[in-house]
Amino acid sequence: MKVSRDEVRRFLAEDVGTGDITVGIIPEFLIAEAEVICREPMVLCGRAWFEAVFLELDPHCRFVWQVEEGEEAPAGACLCRLQGSARSLLTGERTALNLLQTLSGTATLARRFAQAVAGTQAVILDTRKTLPGLRRLQKYAVRVGGCQNHRFGLFDGILIKENHILAAGSIRAAIAKAKALNTGFSIEVEVESLQELEEALAAGADIVLLDNFSLEELRQAVALTRQMMQHKVFLEASGNIDLDNVRQVAETGVDRISIGALTKHLKAVDLSLRLGRVKG
Repeated sequence: MKVSRDEVRRFLAEDVGTGDITVGIIPEFLIAEAEVICREPMVLCGRAWFEAVFLELDPHCRFVWQVEEGEEAPAGACLCRLQGSARSLLTGERTALNLLQTLSGTATLARRFAQAVAGTQAVILDTRKTLPGLRRLQKYAVRVGGCQNHRFGLFDGILIKENHILAAGSIRAAIAKAKALNTGFSIEVEVESLQELEEALAAGADIVLLDNFSLEELRQAVALTRQMMQHKVFLEASGNIDLDNVRQVAETGVDRISIGALTKHLKAVDLSLRLGRVKG
């Protein structure tokens, strides 16, 4: 995934502002080596942004990665060794680690969800519940972890939710109006009962989001859809789904499971950067 230099500069500006005051105690031409250590098991994600931060500060900075993007690493592993201006390493440390630990946290959780449903027909999707300003990066991390992206924003997909239905008047009316837009996008509709599912199917929905259905209701929804429809309509489960029950949800026969927690309930992995040999 391409890293935006403007994006990296904004990340740095948030921390550095008008300049790193403390680093003034370090001789200007001092060169240092450092290594990044992980404190817990993780899936590595965000190498390109980590490098871009330091390269913005020191174009001569060098990196030797011990772990590949998307690879799992055990607690205590050295992820990367780097060399560059001591001032640049100290100035960029927090911004670079923030990006690496945040994206790795997202990828690590995504990997756990992907593994939990392995062998079923269901795929795990993210949502738009992302950290402001980091959606593009977090959705990349979801893919690195082995899950898939739902729509990126409001501009690349149609998802008719409860409030849209209330404003449009009914499920049938909302779907009819969406079809009239002629966008070329699949029409997805959120429903909260089997009765609403039947209405959405009859109105021609392409995808139906089953919100907070019980396991038994999900099984009934799969059976009803197969009974009513001669062509494929995708069923997506969502709501109160976590690592403890996602396998059971997948085994009901739904096609997709959307998990807001992939990007919303973020737990960054614990990383540290240790400065090593220093030379003038």
